[in-house]
Amino acid sequence: MVSSCRIFILVVLSALVSGCSTVRFAYDNADAYVRWQVHSYIVVEGQDADELDERIGEFHAWHRKNALPKYVTLAHEAAQRFSDGLSRADLVWGYDSARAQARESLRKAAELVAPLLERLTPEQIAAMERRIAEANRKFYRDHLRGTERDRRDRRARQAINRLEDWVGKLTQAQVQRVREYAESAPLTEELRDRDRKRLQKEVVAIVRARKAHAQLPERVANWEKGREPSVVATFEVSREQYFAMLVDVDRMLTDEQRTRVLGQMRRYADDFDALSAQ
Repeated sequence: MVSSCRIFILVVLSALVSGCSTVRFAYDNADAYVRWQVHSYIVVEGQDADELDERIGEFHAWHRKNALPKYVTLAHEAAQRFSDGLSRADLVWGYDSARAQARESLRKAAELVAPLLERLTPEQIAAMERRIAEANRKFYRDHLRGTERDRRDRRARQAINRLEDWVGKLTQAQVQRVREYAESAPLTEELRDRDRKRLQKEVVAIVRARKAHAQLPERVANWEKGREPSVVATFEVSREQYFAMLVDVDRMLTDEQRTRVLGQMRRYADDFDALSAQ
């Protein structure tokens, strides 16, 4: 369920790299997508299935009313910060803001689904574990296969693609800076895999103990709690190198690239504002 709750948030955030019509389409269809994903983790029938759908709908309504207005404010502030040129402090603000929104939404989602989770049978919990195992195998295929060279090349391509979604075609100097980051920053996929499995194990234990109402909301909202110090340190190094790369690329932006990004940010703010009013 943790992964499924995050999916809803990621559907919204990932839409930020597309046109405004796609943002609205993605958000308006997120409810159906999340229902499909959650039902793949939590196999229920009859009244329990109806209750699960109602709770997903309640979360969507809550998110539209409570989270989207905050996205509007954040998008406007991000545009203002970006127009003045990015600094490390701006990136830390953006990172912290995104985490705060994720915590709030994950906590709410867990509160809503907890009563149903406490009624799952051992067979239903076993089915949930099988689905988690499938998701872990997909994570391996997507992130851990190949040599270190393959993975660093993949990291570079992904970073370039994400940036070009925002700014348009990168210059040769900008691409080179991204590749320097991809070569130097520590690879974190194995640690991410281990950390995901740690949290999954803890969530399943909470469900098995029928303590979802008392423990699950805070556990999923504080997903990093319990990480090994070495994992925390490596993630921090990787994040700092990523921030440094973004600051350098920002300094290389052409006027056309900066104007493009600002236009997208303002359209997203308008989109979120319109969605929250529906």
